[in-house]
Amino acid sequence: MNWGHVTAVAKKDMKGITSNIQVLIGLILLPLLFGIILPAVFIILVKTGNVNSMNIGELIEKLVTQFPAGEIKEKLLSFPTTEHQIIYMFANYMLGPFFLLIPVLNALMISLNSLVGEKERRTLESLLFSPIDLKSLFFGKLIATFIPTLAVTIASFLLCTIIVDGLTYSMFGGLIFPNWSWIIILLWVTPMLTALVIQFSIMISARSKGFQEAQQLGGVIVLPIIALAISQITGLVFLSMQLLLAIGLVLLLINIVMLKWVAKFNQRHYLFERQVH
Repeated sequence: MNWGHVTAVAKKDMKGITSNIQVLIGLILLPLLFGIILPAVFIILVKTGNVNSMNIGELIEKLVTQFPAGEIKEKLLSFPTTEHQIIYMFANYMLGPFFLLIPVLNALMISLNSLVGEKERRTLESLLFSPIDLKSLFFGKLIATFIPTLAVTIASFLLCTIIVDGLTYSMFGGLIFPNWSWIIILLWVTPMLTALVIQFSIMISARSKGFQEAQQLGGVIVLPIIALAISQITGLVFLSMQLLLAIGLVLLLINIVMLKWVAKFNQRHYLFERQVH
């Protein structure tokens, strides 16, 4: 593998991200939706609305009772009102899975556009005939997706922190966000999940005839995140720090196995036959 070639491919792909309107909209819209609009609207509704009429109060009470005895449960029970419990639970525990959709969907769109985009722009032939080895091409495209995805995710997290703490500071008399679970999500789970999504997406992209076909196949990746979000809201799963660390470790092991498999599976002649002809 030639790191000069890897860098060249990565720089070229990152420069081309803004040329695809679907990718560009995702980079802007997803952080706005899950990093600003969703937390802001929810917190404002809880602060100004009737909790009982929103049918959230009973759900939160049920979730609190299901919490294992410990610091988290004691903290929730110490809050003076149900509104405090709802906002704290939403910001620190329920919002996490939805926030993970930012790196997942952005990594999905950028990486799916990678090889398929080369075909649609009629530039894949020149790459396949160039002296760049396929492993360097693969790693270059992986890095070109990983860096902007992680950068957008961190920026979204900072915006979300400002929104949540800005709207709740007067209510709680201090900062409530983020907690340690969020730090693990941002620095451990997100990079591992992003890398896995990119590898899976590049594999699909390399074998799809067009961006729409690749997008439909890649959409399957989103389903586990949605299932995790529903499980967290309904109380079926509680994303504790220990569980998040374990999830990150499992993703790391899958990444290692898949990295070797995908790199060997992408053969130059196969890509040429499937993408060019």
